[in-house]
Amino acid sequence: MQVEEYRSHGAGSPTALWQWKKGGQEVVFARGQSASIGALQKVASAFLPEGYPSSVTPDYVSFQVWDTLQGLSTYIRSMISTQVLLAGFGVGEASKTAAGATFQWFLRDFTGMLGGILFTLYQGSSLDSNAKQWRLAADFINDLAMLLDLLSPLFPNAFLTMLCLGSVLRAVTGTASGATRAALTQHFALRNNAADISAKEGSQETLATITGMLLGMAVARWTAGHVVLMWTVFLSLTAFHMYANFRAVRSLCLTSISPERAALLLQSFRDSTHESVLEPHELPGLETVLPLPRQLRRSAPISDHVVLGARLSALRLGPCAETLHLLQQRYRGEMYLLLYQDRLVHVILHRGATPAHILQSYVHALRLVEALSGGLRGFILEKDESGIDAAELEAAVWMTEYYDTFLEKLQSKSWATDKVLLAPREWRASWKIDTS
Repeated sequence: MQVEEYRSHGAGSPTALWQWKKGGQEVVFARGQSASIGALQKVASAFLPEGYPSSVTPDYVSFQVWDTLQGLSTYIRSMISTQVLLAGFGVGEASKTAAGATFQWFLRDFTGMLGGILFTLYQGSSLDSNAKQWRLAADFINDLAMLLDLLSPLFPNAFLTMLCLGSVLRAVTGTASGATRAALTQHFALRNNAADISAKEGSQETLATITGMLLGMAVARWTAGHVVLMWTVFLSLTAFHMYANFRAVRSLCLTSISPERAALLLQSFRDSTHESVLEPHELPGLETVLPLPRQLRRSAPISDHVVLGARLSALRLGPCAETLHLLQQRYRGEMYLLLYQDRLVHVILHRGATPAHILQSYVHALRLVEALSGGLRGFILEKDESGIDAAELEAAVWMTEYYDTFLEKLQSKSWATDKVLLAPREWRASWKIDTS
């Protein structure tokens, strides 16, 4: 008989081996570790999750490496901007008072707090479904805040305004990066170890902060009094910061279903003549990297034409209940209704709709948008009643024939169909579901 001992759920080579021979003699083999290797493992355990690498997703390392590098550049630049800001507050000038500097600092923090609350009010619900995009946007916004800090002393009359604006941008950065970090931590955790990953990420960030502060102090002393050199270093580090963030976000292979990923997966399924869908590692290059408003994008994806969780009372249903009756008949047995109005497909969700129903309703809505667009992605053509009816019939037939296959293909490619991050609105309706 033989018994082996492993570290981390059986990954790697055995650390010890026990064998019993037929004669009853026990043979014990214990593979020891050198003191240096043991010490290294102790140090690594403070920065890497327990059970690494099998306890995290494959994209964990690449993301953390690029994230740490961008963090270093941020801490170095923060020392430069802090030095300039203190000069702007009048540190070292006899004509400046402590009370005046304190009041300016108070206004800076106050406006930043208000900005963070307002950002959460208007964008909080989209942070889960667009975690990658907001993660990148948060760091770009932070770059702009630091740039304002450096520029503010050059405009004495607008110093306080620029200071407060930079504080608002920094608050938006803190809110967005903190929220998206929580979403990404859940993605990395393979053994319900999100808390451990978060703690180790904190250790990594602390080490990066200490290193960045030490380097930042050296750079700040080196560039002090040399304006051209200071701006050259700052802009070079900013360019590297943007590149490192882009690489970090591109390295993520999220498996949750967001609105954009749902549209891309549906497109890949149709392009393959209903044979397959893209795998998680094939999708990052196709996703948008920034959460740009519809007005700033070249072409609107089909997901922009879907209103998930629409408010029934806000739609034009006519003077009688005939429209509702027709919708119930058309979507008999479903936990949702679809209504095309104002070039948007409104999805009315039943109050008993589960995440599986929400995913089904969203895919159905996307197919209806495709049918209405006549093959032109992101552009819905004007349709009369007969054209709308034909498009709805086409979408319904496709759902009946292919939706179950689509769902099976998603699950076979390790897409988390139980983790639906489609950010539906909070409105629900109730009607009798006909299961006959």
